[in-house]
Amino acid sequence: MEDSGGKKTVTYVFSSNFIHTCDTLSKVPNRASMVHSLIEAYGLLEHMRVVKPRVATIEEMARFHTDSYLEHLHKISEDGDNDDPQSVDYGLGYDCPVTEGIYDYAASVGGATLTAAQCLVDQKCDVAINWAGGWHHAKKDQASGFCYVNDAVLGILKLREKYERVLYVDVDLHHGDGVEDAFSFTSKVMTVSLHKFSPGFFPGTGDLCDTGLGKGRGYAVNVPLEDGIKDDGYYQIFTSVMQEVRAQFNPEAVVMQLGADTMAGDPMCSFNMTPVGVAKCLQYVLQWTLPTLLLGGGGYNLANTARCWTYLTASVLGKTLSSEIPDHEFFTEYGPDYSLEISPSCRPDRNHSKHLDQVISTIRGNLKNVV
Repeated sequence: MEDSGGKKTVTYVFSSNFIHTCDTLSKVPNRASMVHSLIEAYGLLEHMRVVKPRVATIEEMARFHTDSYLEHLHKISEDGDNDDPQSVDYGLGYDCPVTEGIYDYAASVGGATLTAAQCLVDQKCDVAINWAGGWHHAKKDQASGFCYVNDAVLGILKLREKYERVLYVDVDLHHGDGVEDAFSFTSKVMTVSLHKFSPGFFPGTGDLCDTGLGKGRGYAVNVPLEDGIKDDGYYQIFTSVMQEVRAQFNPEAVVMQLGADTMAGDPMCSFNMTPVGVAKCLQYVLQWTLPTLLLGGGGYNLANTARCWTYLTASVLGKTLSSEIPDHEFFTEYGPDYSLEISPSCRPDRNHSKHLDQVISTIRGNLKNVV
């Protein structure tokens, strides 16, 4: 599939309608537009196959979500009803507010990830990207953590139609709990999540000793980290874990969730990463030359999230970008320096190498259960 120059062929899921729908998500207003506009301003679209996403049907979303949850979401979405007493049971309200059209948003995001996954199944590309996807907290019968549909799970299920073993890798700041839960009993999908793990930090799951259940025991890998981790330390632990994972599991396709809330300057104020470190982790996975689906996720400093995902897009394409942000619709959001780089802040790294070594050796031991 790689072209004659050895570059990967990349599908990018986009339509102006889709971006407009994603802009309505109250937690990250207009983020989808900012990300897309910066990718476009750097001229990256001409190096990718741009594919228009379709909207997921209720049947497609019901491959993971329960009918009752989807029907309730549809019902309250019609009129933006925030007072339905049943909503609380479905995780709707505080973290996942009900707004008019929220069902259409969920179906759009789910459909975009399914569109991207289908391109990989049909072998039309090596890498497929949906930066507006990656909503990894949604459960089968509940919205959670700003996630109304678990498009990552839907994408994995789609890839499973062709590929026997699918690896899910999650580098968002938060534990990929919804995806891990969905596949905790199967040995066909391995989930790997690197995340902040500390008392009271959402979602509170993803301890080192959580490794899956039943037939899936050993197939959930959790890498709990402390505040302040920087690019080099992160890359070291990422590669140590992924080397073991690949050797033991031998995946045939990969889904990677690249939430940008790990970036320095994110309001979550936890990790101290830059796009350069995340791109190195992504390149480590891409060198396996497996069909790879890339999704977004968290990222609450909107300009930095756009910087990160634009940099990652260029990295996939083997392109180097100028440090100066090109003039475009959201140019003023990138002040005062108008530069693509993100500088780490001078916070202490609470991850001591002795502790990280212990984490890696525990994970090695856990992976021995994988047959």
